[in-house]
Amino acid sequence: MEREELQKVFDQKCASGYDQQWSKMAPLRDALHLLIGAVLSELRADARILCVGVGTGPELIFLAERFPGWRFVAVEPSAPMLDVCRRKAEERGIAGRCEFHEGYLESLPQAEAFDAATSLLVSQFILDRDARAGFFRGIADRLCPGGYLVNADLSSDSNPATYQSLLDVWFRVMRTGDLTPEAVERMRAAYDRDVAVLPPEEVGGIISAGGFDAPIQFLQTGLIRAWYTRRV
Repeated sequence: MEREELQKVFDQKCASGYDQQWSKMAPLRDALHLLIGAVLSELRADARILCVGVGTGPELIFLAERFPGWRFVAVEPSAPMLDVCRRKAEERGIAGRCEFHEGYLESLPQAEAFDAATSLLVSQFILDRDARAGFFRGIADRLCPGGYLVNADLSSDSNPATYQSLLDVWFRVMRTGDLTPEAVERMRAAYDRDVAVLPPEEVGGIISAGGFDAPIQFLQTGLIRAWYTRRV
């Protein structure tokens, strides 16, 4: 999916109800956040964190509340999603440590290098492998030497039968949320058309091609896999 089309999809979603829609899947998100906190826990007390494709900001909120000295830059092309992120930060008293950039990473003004970056369920929408590697290269260019990247994307074994079986289970999980059967079927069609669900070794190779060490997978919850790595 082209980025302009993808942005329209997220702009058209009801951003104010987005978190509620996925609330029943919160245990998957919470496990990811808990482990991200552990991966990044030894960063300096005043670390700068780049959140790419932050959406409504769940990882930013979690990390900001756990690490009260960290500063954040949230990058998100969807204005409604970013507004929700900003409002949540204001409500929790952490907005003073945050900058909010509506747009893409390449339009973010150059500034002090970041100690770490997060990219959660973002790169999977980049269907071209070279462009996907370029996305990670853009993140690497913003990090200090040795800076961390935490990335999560939908990923599955390359065996078609394995993927189909796991996909069926995944959509059973989706049906436990506040999604209609019609919405679930639309999502299934979108996965085939607009999401690059690649084997984990391919995702790892793409990340490495973007200027990072070989990534280490630290989580799998259904179709979501997460890796951490450091800038070369």
